[in-house]
Amino acid sequence: MTTTGVDGLELLTSAEMGRADELTIAGGTPGLTLMENAGQGVAEEVEWIAEPGARVAVLCGPGNNGGDGFVAARLLRERGYSVSVALLGSREALKGDAAEAAAAWNGPIWPVSPAFAEDATVVIDALFGAGLSRPLEGVAAEVAESLKGRRVVAVDIPSGVDGTTGEVKGVAVKAQRTVTFFRRKPGHLLLPGRLYCGLTRVVDIGIKPDVLPRIGVTTFANAPGLWLAKFPWPQLGDHKYSRGHAVVVSGPAWRTGAARLAASGALRIGAGLVTLASDEGALAVNAAHVTAVMVRKADDAEELAEMLTDRRFNAVLIGPGAGVEEATREKVLAVLASGAATVLDADALTVFADQRDELFTAIVAERRPVVITPHDGEFARLFPDLVQLPKLDRARLAARLSGAVVILKGADTVIAAPDGRAAINENAPPTLATAGTGDVLAGFVTGLLAQHMPVFEAACAAVWLHGATATMVGPGLISEDLPNTLPRVLSELSEQRTD
Repeated sequence: MTTTGVDGLELLTSAEMGRADELTIAGGTPGLTLMENAGQGVAEEVEWIAEPGARVAVLCGPGNNGGDGFVAARLLRERGYSVSVALLGSREALKGDAAEAAAAWNGPIWPVSPAFAEDATVVIDALFGAGLSRPLEGVAAEVAESLKGRRVVAVDIPSGVDGTTGEVKGVAVKAQRTVTFFRRKPGHLLLPGRLYCGLTRVVDIGIKPDVLPRIGVTTFANAPGLWLAKFPWPQLGDHKYSRGHAVVVSGPAWRTGAARLAASGALRIGAGLVTLASDEGALAVNAAHVTAVMVRKADDAEELAEMLTDRRFNAVLIGPGAGVEEATREKVLAVLASGAATVLDADALTVFADQRDELFTAIVAERRPVVITPHDGEFARLFPDLVQLPKLDRARLAARLSGAVVILKGADTVIAAPDGRAAINENAPPTLATAGTGDVLAGFVTGLLAQHMPVFEAACAAVWLHGATATMVGPGLISEDLPNTLPRVLSELSEQRTD
């Protein structure tokens, strides 16, 4: 685990990275110096995986990415590697720093072809960088196909992957390792791009972090440095009432398990008290399964609203196992009207598929945190007009439209706030793809909101802790393992606090 601050967690779009280059060059650092440093980083990566004397094939493109490749080729040859270089396009068409880097290479330059790298130990993919947003075509596409299963080091991002969206339009190079510069790009974390990058290393090429405030970065990798300073660790003077009282609205008797999983998650993450609000038919079922979690009767929206007039119930989750029916819709509106921090999951979202404006109006009517936690199917039902957009854009626009913090779930979960901030999660193992884990996640968020953690940071923390806990459990995970294992993750995290 790492608990360092936000520095290093910033993710730069292709345009933002271009701006970082511009500001650095304008500040007196020559572009060729940046390129030399980039090529040095690529050469060092090759040295990690191949001994001097190994055959290295360098595939250079027509832009600055190709210039980085020429620098790496020159340095590797100086260090005893057998290096050959191929160029997509003509040498005469190269411009600026890339042309200078190519001029410093005094070996032959071959045309790019699928056969060029056949006998190479390592292939350097310097064809296209993070700014490519169109499909690979012609020989570039053929080369990408030919490199499957090869030992490839990609420069910046594998060719064919959009660095801003992570999308692959057609084919892309699949790298074993990727060397990127200054900061990672969203495409290194978002699927499917992340699947093509392999091990990604960030190289310092001489760009100073002080350019970041001038760029206005709003996208981050989700890690403790993003939220740890605001995590509600128990204090000596705390008592259970000061740590918040979370409410989880249960479904009917035959659909109570999801709510109990969520309640357990809320309690384990630190809420002082947790109550399951159940209709009369579910009371006995829930009471038979819980101990530290309390149960309370709330048959309908009116009774739930009456219960929530007690402001000590300060965070509410509704949706898991609730059912897609009118009663659920009415309860959601009652929860939102209560002024309590609210988490809407599963059925609480689907039930508004045809009435989303009513939901969004209710969300913004009160000044209190609201989080929605859709997976792709639920998202498509609530935001059908956004589904064709890249995931990061989808989540951001949904947050702006709804007025809620959006947790758009998946292996590359995106957390987006209405103010434009977004974080991409990267620690979720595939073992989370099992029933009930989303309910536990919703409980984690609710428990943190009950403790008055700021809403965006609470959502980010819950998602990261969810992934870290699943990783600690390992193979064989079932959803009940997550709350039970969370204390071990929190204990490790607590040991690294600096406050």
